[in-house]
Amino acid sequence: MFDTFFHKSTIPAETKIAMLIMDGLGGLPAEPGGKTELETAFTPNMDALAARSELGLTMPVGPGITSGSGPGHLAIFGYDPLQYEIGRGALEALGIDFEMGADDVAARGNFCTIDENGILTDRRAGRLSTEESKKLVEQLRTIKIDGVEIFVEPVKEHRFAFIMRTPGLAEDLSESDPLKTGVATMPVKALTPEAQKAALITNEFIEKARILLKGQHPANMIMLRGFARFPKVPTYSEIFKLHPAAIAVNGMYRGVARLVGMDILPVDGATLADEFTTLEKYWEKYDFFYIHFKKTDTYGESGDFAGKVKAIEEFDALIPRLMQLQPDVVVIGGDHSSPAILHSHSWHPVPILLYSKYTRSNGLAQFGEQACSQGSLGVIPAKYVMPLALANAGRVAKYGA
Repeated sequence: MFDTFFHKSTIPAETKIAMLIMDGLGGLPAEPGGKTELETAFTPNMDALAARSELGLTMPVGPGITSGSGPGHLAIFGYDPLQYEIGRGALEALGIDFEMGADDVAARGNFCTIDENGILTDRRAGRLSTEESKKLVEQLRTIKIDGVEIFVEPVKEHRFAFIMRTPGLAEDLSESDPLKTGVATMPVKALTPEAQKAALITNEFIEKARILLKGQHPANMIMLRGFARFPKVPTYSEIFKLHPAAIAVNGMYRGVARLVGMDILPVDGATLADEFTTLEKYWEKYDFFYIHFKKTDTYGESGDFAGKVKAIEEFDALIPRLMQLQPDVVVIGGDHSSPAILHSHSWHPVPILLYSKYTRSNGLAQFGEQACSQGSLGVIPAKYVMPLALANAGRVAKYGA
């Protein structure tokens, strides 16, 4: 219903929208009564913009639900993440430009470290370098399984994409990653009878990988999660009448952007400053830009409060480069919360800022959780952010007579 309405009601316009997503933006105070990472950070540029904007908080999926990055991004992009459920494996494959077929099931892979008893000691193998990971991927590519095509593709650092191709596969599989150390990795189980074939293939591959990597350090084992087939999602051009572009360095975020029909722009480098250079270079060619910043989530998940604060300050320092382009609408928010004190994603609502010359300014000259809780947007489902951005950009037709 939601998609159908906007498919009929959005209209083209000569306006530009910029959506800046700080991954895992939402946080919590390090001490009771203290400030969150965003509130602690020195953010004069976002604070000045906040004073001219509407503020609020978003719920990526729903109250009390901790969201992954995939559904969190789909929601902020304007889709119902419960209607369009997408596995991380498909997003990883899409993010590295892998063409998934109808017989494919993909998963996200991690190189990891286990001890002599098979107990997991490091889920990311010391955040293995990308170059080291590529060499290990070449070894994994030597694994053969009768009747199945196996593809192993490097992503970044310790991550890789795993794709199996043969008729009769189903995606309903459990994950081998226990999401914590001090325990053994888990066998992959079929969650439906139809997935039994895929489970057998996956476990055979994992066992052969264990034997192949034995003696390596720190990456002497692999884990697989987020099994998924290729999903079908209506695109931004179909629903919102936009010519959209994505600027992201990490594979999964490029994948979810490609899934909704965004052009993936090349970034000459890996820093946020490099991403802003790409934004400036292509500004005249598109009317919607999505810019992704990963560091906030990385530091949140590693429990580094100060690191996350510093990352937010790095982000803030580049805001003037965006505003010099004179965008008609600016959205600054996150796909989910990743409080450093929790070392993980969380269910907490995420700060959101919406700027245009038509917004009713809240006069709250701070971009942080407390200020956003007082904003006029209130606490809203994240999927409503995109309709508000479109309306402020003059891209939604009047409803009814």
